[in-house]
Amino acid sequence: MGTVDKLTELQYRRSQIEKGGGEAKIKKQHDANKLTARERINMLLDEGSFVEIDAFVTHRCTEFGMDRVEAPGEGVVTGYGTVDGRLTYVYAQDFTVIGGSLGEMHAKKICKVMDMAAKMGAPIIGMNDSGGARIQEGIDALSGFGEIFFRNTRNSGVIPQISVIMGPCAGGAVYSPAITDFIFMVDKTSQMFITGPQVIKSVTGEDVTADDLGGAKVHAEKSGVAHFTAQSDEECIAQIKRLLSFLPSNNLEGTPVSDPTDEINRLSESLTTIVPDDSGKAYDVKTVIEQIVDGGDFLEVQEEFAKNIVVGFARMNGISVGIIANQPKFMAGSLDINSSDKAARFIRFCDSFNIPLVTLTDVPGYFPGVDQEQGGIIRHGAKLLYAYSEATVPKINVILRKAYGGAYIAMSSKHVGADIVMAWPTAEIAVMGPDGAANIIFKKDIANSSDPIATRAEKIQDYRNKFASPYVAAARGYVDDVIEPDSTRPRIIAALEMLMSKRDSLPAKKHGNLPV
Repeated sequence: MGTVDKLTELQYRRSQIEKGGGEAKIKKQHDANKLTARERINMLLDEGSFVEIDAFVTHRCTEFGMDRVEAPGEGVVTGYGTVDGRLTYVYAQDFTVIGGSLGEMHAKKICKVMDMAAKMGAPIIGMNDSGGARIQEGIDALSGFGEIFFRNTRNSGVIPQISVIMGPCAGGAVYSPAITDFIFMVDKTSQMFITGPQVIKSVTGEDVTADDLGGAKVHAEKSGVAHFTAQSDEECIAQIKRLLSFLPSNNLEGTPVSDPTDEINRLSESLTTIVPDDSGKAYDVKTVIEQIVDGGDFLEVQEEFAKNIVVGFARMNGISVGIIANQPKFMAGSLDINSSDKAARFIRFCDSFNIPLVTLTDVPGYFPGVDQEQGGIIRHGAKLLYAYSEATVPKINVILRKAYGGAYIAMSSKHVGADIVMAWPTAEIAVMGPDGAANIIFKKDIANSSDPIATRAEKIQDYRNKFASPYVAAARGYVDDVIEPDSTRPRIIAALEMLMSKRDSLPAKKHGNLPV
């Protein structure tokens, strides 16, 4: 066989692999409003940058008729390329080939690009669209899952790991995305669950559809498993690119910095009046965020889950920052089990990848209730304290209004390591709200008064004047400065630039014991 013939054979073999499961199955994928694995990769990566690895890998299973089954590409496309010019590794399961099922060699392909991503210090993006473990391969398929989970864990905090659910993801397969940093889901076409509707029906008798059990909406709003949702594969891929723009490629890179797009000293007059005079009234903290970040550009994470706290990425004078803000519009901005989990994990991600933390505090306390106490608010609330205390990145806090009790401590106070704490004149920093405090401190005075209502109102005002302001905390040095609300943006940027040379480290230890 001459060179020309060998080249012809190569081109033929490659063309057969690139066809995946064939035209009929590709059409079926498109009819289900899903792109193919290769289409997804080409849409994500810069044009012409994709370099495929292990295209010619084949399975070696002979059981249950598998010796007669061809699986082009072994049901997964793996390789690397660039996103906005930055090296990125990727794998995409191919549902047109044996339902994208995971077998021994399928897993080995994924593990190889995971290892390469870790060595080269580049993000890895996994696109999941699979019927699950390849049952015919038995324990070899389970071994493959375990090898992937192991790498997900070892690479956590080393390189950004992003999971994209673009079809079914069931059984043990869900644990790889769960360990990674961010999960994207596509509405109506993706699902995640440990046990599917049929198993649940047979065991518990419950009737549920796949979408109601583990669709994008469920995981975005109720479970908190999904960080981002999209209406189509195309929209999902655009979201991934936007997220990557805020992140470094690995944990050894510094804070991502891009060219500033906004005036560094821009004042925001609207912030002067945003906090209502009545401290019981709500406002939208996202309006504050949009006023202080570059161009109002804020990428919210887990937008539909635990809405009483807002977390996400933005830039301030071109510097990537992670923002954590209590949301008075929901549950008065109080902290509960879900919001503590949501904020703690986001804080730990930012700390892993050298992204400074900007906190906006307006918190009346931890949310009271039997469900919260019995559900473990002590354990879950402790995660937030732990995350802020452990973080060594620059930490800036602006107290907008309420900062009461243990929740004041937990929301990036000086006492858990904040570098700079500023407060608006509207800030109320105290052990508890004036109403509750007056009821306790002045209980006898109120009870013995000839006019208890007037006395109570007077005592509440006395407490408010004495403690519910930023000045007592400022007198102790717990607040570095009381600032004009309209200058919040330039003051945060000045603090960020001062803190860029911060050096801090944790005591020598294997790792801490997070209160999970």
